[in-house]
Amino acid sequence: MKRICKSIVAILIALVPAISATAAKKAAKDADVEAAKSLAERVLPNRCNSFEFRKLNSGKKPKDSFALWSENGRIIVAGNNANSMAMGLNHYIKKYCLTTISWYAAKQVTLPDSLPAVPEKETVEARTGIRFFLNYCTYGYTMPFWQWRDWERFIDWMALNGVNMPLAITGQEAVWYNVWRSLGMTDEQVRSYFVGPSYLPWHRMANIDRWNGPLPKSWLDGQVELQKRILQRERELNMRPVLPAFAGHVPAELKSIFPDANIKYLGSWGGFDDKYRCHFLDPSEPLFAKIQKLFLEEQTRLFGTDHIYGVDPFNEVDPPSWEPDYLKRVAANMYGTLTAVDKDAVWMQMTWMFYYDRKKWTAPRLKALLDGVPQNRLLLLDYYCDYVELWEKTERFHGQPYIWCYLGNFGGNTAMRANTKKSLARIEKALAKGGKNLWGIGSTLEGLDIQQSPFEEILSAAWSFPSKDSIETAHSIADRHYGAPCAEVRKAWEILYNDIYVTHSHSSGTQQSYRGKFGEKDNWHYRTEYDTKRLEEAWTWLLKAPEANTDAFIIDLVVVGRQVLGNRFHEDKLAFDIAVKERDTKMMRHYATEMMELIRDIDALCACHSHSRLDTWLATARALGKTEAESDYYELNARNLITTWGGKGQLNDYANRSWAGLNTGYYDRRWQLYFKEAFVAVEHGRDFDLLVY
Repeated sequence: MKRICKSIVAILIALVPAISATAAKKAAKDADVEAAKSLAERVLPNRCNSFEFRKLNSGKKPKDSFALWSENGRIIVAGNNANSMAMGLNHYIKKYCLTTISWYAAKQVTLPDSLPAVPEKETVEARTGIRFFLNYCTYGYTMPFWQWRDWERFIDWMALNGVNMPLAITGQEAVWYNVWRSLGMTDEQVRSYFVGPSYLPWHRMANIDRWNGPLPKSWLDGQVELQKRILQRERELNMRPVLPAFAGHVPAELKSIFPDANIKYLGSWGGFDDKYRCHFLDPSEPLFAKIQKLFLEEQTRLFGTDHIYGVDPFNEVDPPSWEPDYLKRVAANMYGTLTAVDKDAVWMQMTWMFYYDRKKWTAPRLKALLDGVPQNRLLLLDYYCDYVELWEKTERFHGQPYIWCYLGNFGGNTAMRANTKKSLARIEKALAKGGKNLWGIGSTLEGLDIQQSPFEEILSAAWSFPSKDSIETAHSIADRHYGAPCAEVRKAWEILYNDIYVTHSHSSGTQQSYRGKFGEKDNWHYRTEYDTKRLEEAWTWLLKAPEANTDAFIIDLVVVGRQVLGNRFHEDKLAFDIAVKERDTKMMRHYATEMMELIRDIDALCACHSHSRLDTWLATARALGKTEAESDYYELNARNLITTWGGKGQLNDYANRSWAGLNTGYYDRRWQLYFKEAFVAVEHGRDFDLLVY
C-alpha cells in the first residue's frame, strides 16, 4: 500500500511541471481576453456585459484577425489577440451601432438602447503585420501636458483602430538625466540643457537645446511614472512600443568633460541663435558606445524593452559630412552600438529628412546610409505618403523594410486638409507593387486636431474589409458621426468625401490665424484647392440636419464651419486691400467690420467643442504644476508654442489654431493693428506695406 501511495505521489510530482506549463499557457491565452474585457469596461462601462470576448484558434504564424457573431443575446468578439479583439469591437460599434469613439478622454461613448444583432458571422484579417501611429511632434503639438486619463483613452482608441506599433517616447528625459549626471554633469547643467515641455520633440530630434528651460525636476519624475503606465497598457493590448535610443545628440558641456571626443555643432535650425544649436558625437568614438550602453541599460531598467528603437540622426540639420562613405560608416557604427547592448535590436528611422532635404540627400547618400545597417534591421517610416511616396523614388528603400504612412496634419493646425480618397488608392497600389519589404501601414500626424475620421479610414485600410465605393464610404462616415442615417448629413459627407477631402493641400490654417500682409493674394498657408462654394453647400446641409448631440457631429459642424468662415475672411481681406489701394475709406470700414465679425463668429463656433478652445489647452498645462510657479511655467510654454513658437520669427504661427480664445484675444488684436495702420497710411497719403507681427 505504501509503495502504491509513493508511486502515485511520484507520478503526481512528475506531472506538476506539465500541469503548471498547461496552466501557464492557458493563463497566457486568457490574458488577451482579460485585456479586451478591461478595454470594454473602460470604454463602455454600462454596456460591457453585452459583449463576450473569445480567443481565435491560430496557426504557427497567424495573421491578426477577428470575427463577430451573435450568440444567446450577446455579441461575440473573437480575435487571435487582444489588439484584434479591440479592432473587432470597434468594427461592431461603427458598423452596427453607428457610433464613433473619440480619442479624447472626456467624450463618453453612447450606444443604442438595444444592441443590434450581427446577422451573419464576419471574419476580417489584417493585411499588414504592423500598424504604426504617432510622430515625435505629436508629443509637443498635442500631448505635452497629458496625464494618465488622457493617455488611457488614447491607447484604447489606438487599439480599437488596430494600432500595434506606437511611438512611445514619454519620460526619456529622466533616463538622460541619469546618464548625463553619471558622466559628471551637474543637476543645473542637465536640466538647463533640456528644453521646455512643449518643445521636447525638437530637442529629441537634435534641433534645439535650452529653449524655454530649465525643465523642472518634478516634470522628470512625473513622466517616469506616466511612461510606466503607458507601456504597461500598450503591451497588454499587444502593442510593440517604439522606445528611443542614442542618436549622437549630446550636451555642449560634455566637450569640457571629454575634451578629446569628436563633438561637433550640427547645422542651425528654425531661425534659432547659435546658443540653442545642438552638438553631435561621432558614432565611431568609444564614448558613443559608452553612452548608448548607459542609456539603453537605464531605459530598460525603468521601462523594459520591445527591441525596437527610434534613432533619427540629422533630422532637418546637416551631418558633419555628406560623403557617402561617412554616412555608411555612421549608420554601421550607430547600429553596432545598439546590438552591442541588445542583440535583437531593430532601428526605426523616419524618412522625413530624405524629403525635407531632398536636394542634399542624393541617391548615393541615401543608399549609403541604408546600406550601413544589415537587411531587415532598419525599419523605415515612409513619412509623408499622402503627398510623396519615397518608396517609389528609392528603389523601395533598397530592400530595407518600410511602413507606408499618412501624415495629414502639420503643427496641430486646424485647417481642413486631407486627401483620404487618394491616399487610400495609394495604399492599394503600395500593397500591390510596394514589394515584400512593405511591412505596415500607419500615420505620422503632428497633431490630433479634433477631426479623426481621415486617420480612422487610413488605419482601416490595413484590414481586409469589403471594398466600398465613395458614396457608400461617405454615407458610413455620416451615419456614425450623426448616430443614425440622416439624409442631410449624408449629402454633406458626399461633398466632403468626394469634393473636399480629395486633393493634398499644404494649407495649415485660415487667414485670420496669420499675420496680415498687404496685397498678398495667395499663400500656401491658407490656400484652398477645392471649390469653396461646395464646402459652403456641405455646411448648409449639416446645419439643415435635425439637432443631434453626438460628439462627432458637433466636430463636423465646427470643422466645416470655421473653414467656411475662414475662407470668407480671406475674400474680405482681398477686398479690403483693394479698397486701400483705391483709398476708399468707406469700403475699408465695411470690410474691416465684416472681418472682425467673422473672427468673433469663428470664435463662438469653436467654443462649442472643448478641444477647439484655448482654455482647455491652458488648463491642461497648468494642471501639471506642483506649485503656482510651475503652473505659470507650463502655461507660458503652452502659449508660446501655438503663437510665436520661438527663434527669430521663422516659425511664427507655424502651430496656429483657430481656437476659441485665440481668435478673440490674439488674432483679432493683430488685425486691429493692420486696420489701424492701413487707415493711417490712407489718411496721410503714403503707401501701406505692413506685415503685422
